[in-house]
Amino acid sequence: MASAKLRTGHVGLNVTDIDRSIAFYTRVFGFEVLREGAADAGEGRRFAFLGRDGELAVTLWQQAGSPYDGDRSGLHHLAFEVDRIQDVRAAEAVLRSIGADFHYEGVVPHGQGTPSGGVFFHDPDGIRLELFAPSGAEGLAAPVVEAPTCGFF
Repeated sequence: MASAKLRTGHVGLNVTDIDRSIAFYTRVFGFEVLREGAADAGEGRRFAFLGRDGELAVTLWQQAGSPYDGDRSGLHHLAFEVDRIQDVRAAEAVLRSIGADFHYEGVVPHGQGTPSGGVFFHDPDGIRLELFAPSGAEGLAAPVVEAPTCGFF
């Protein structure tokens, strides 16, 4: 296995309201719904496969009874990479238009003096999300100087 190429296939997220989450993820990230279904009739457990160009990226599972709890072990945050900082700024405008909760104000670098950076925000269930570009954040002030910006959000 050490010599085999390994990459993340997709990410599964537990959500409390799948319709609300589908609307959020399709609007913010431009995902399309690849498939939807229900786990058991009458139990309210549903799922949705989201992706682009037919490639699965995120699976939503409506089976959470409460919002995300950042104080528990498990997922810290989920980061999506885009090619250009302009794409980050366009997504930031969409996020602002829907009243998303941001952790930092505007686009910030991953660390003081680094070229990569993005926006840090929460989905409707409070799941921590990041949208970043590998360059374009040069000269911006980092909100956390001693550690990576994404580390303690």
